[in-house]
Amino acid sequence: MAGSELAPLSLAISRISRITRLRRLPGLRRADPSAPLDELYAVVAITLRHHRHQPLTAIPVSHATIDNVQAPAVTVDPLQLVIGEEELLVERAVRAALDAARLADPTAELSRSPVADVTPAEFAELVSPSLFSEGRVIVLEAAQDASQEIADAVLSYCASPADGIVLVVLHSGGGRSKAGKGLPNALRKAGAVVTECPKITKPADREAFVRNEVRRVGGKIDAAGVSGLIEAIGNDLRELSSAATQLVADSGGVVDERAVRRYHRGRAEVTGFAVAEKAVTGDRAAALEAARWAAQLGVPHVLVADALADAVRTIARVTAYPRSDPGRLASQLGMPPWKVRKAQGQARGWSPAGLAVAMQVAADVNADVKGAAADANYALERAVLRIVDARALR
Repeated sequence: MAGSELAPLSLAISRISRITRLRRLPGLRRADPSAPLDELYAVVAITLRHHRHQPLTAIPVSHATIDNVQAPAVTVDPLQLVIGEEELLVERAVRAALDAARLADPTAELSRSPVADVTPAEFAELVSPSLFSEGRVIVLEAAQDASQEIADAVLSYCASPADGIVLVVLHSGGGRSKAGKGLPNALRKAGAVVTECPKITKPADREAFVRNEVRRVGGKIDAAGVSGLIEAIGNDLRELSSAATQLVADSGGVVDERAVRRYHRGRAEVTGFAVAEKAVTGDRAAALEAARWAAQLGVPHVLVADALADAVRTIARVTAYPRSDPGRLASQLGMPPWKVRKAQGQARGWSPAGLAVAMQVAADVNADVKGAAADANYALERAVLRIVDARALR
């Protein structure tokens, strides 16, 4: 049949169930034995199930008519707790809740309110069934700031949630008040589905995030590609996610360091880390050129100064373990293995005397760009040249 494909239809399906698999960071407990260790956040799956006595059939479906197929009834978790401070992952959890609600009711509306701005009476109105039973997703933000009164109102509602309403409570995981701190445990006991969104701060977690983002859109990425992308883009998760998606689309699904450099070359070349890499490898002309390009394109002076300090400090740390395995040393120093390997290669041209001078230069320029120097651009260029010269000291 032209313009059609085989697809399992709802005619052979009696139930759709929603499963939230909580997948944790490396080294933490896995809620699902099948979950990879490097998964970072909850994954929502809509699972199709059929009667044991009714075979699942494949029926030709035209793209033009697929929107007219009536979907089976969907049961959505009415109580959801999103806990953590990683904004991107929190927003994804909210989006997943809304998408699931709209599978059950395409007209479901989203309402968001900081918990501190909601009174118990206003909350009762938010979660009251409407005249026409329209679906709603009610998001209570910053629940760690909840007063005892609103916490009691929320928990009272959770004892008997209304049909068609999904309550999503966003909580940082902390809290200054007793009511705010105790709300997550109380919601768990009430049967809320939990999605954890911990802050991603460790290098290994950021690398795992990049791998997952590439995998999420159907691509593959090697270790060099991961490190290259982080070096080119930085630590902002939204930008890393966007870049990963674009790279998968542009590269045909396989992302390596060459692909990263090709599609993000302009940006990678003007980061502070690029300036620092040229300086610590003794490439005087390239380091000076990179520093001037960074200044011209508006890269903040403090980022370049921090990158210089980080590069010198990393080399100094790895030189204390001259024959160590990069993997074991990475664990010992709390660095990603690729960074240790790079620093070990750069360290071969440095002497202890040169490193001592370079570390002092890095400290000086950090103060200069924060106001000690009249001309921050000049201070950075001078620091770059002094670090290049320090590498030659014996």
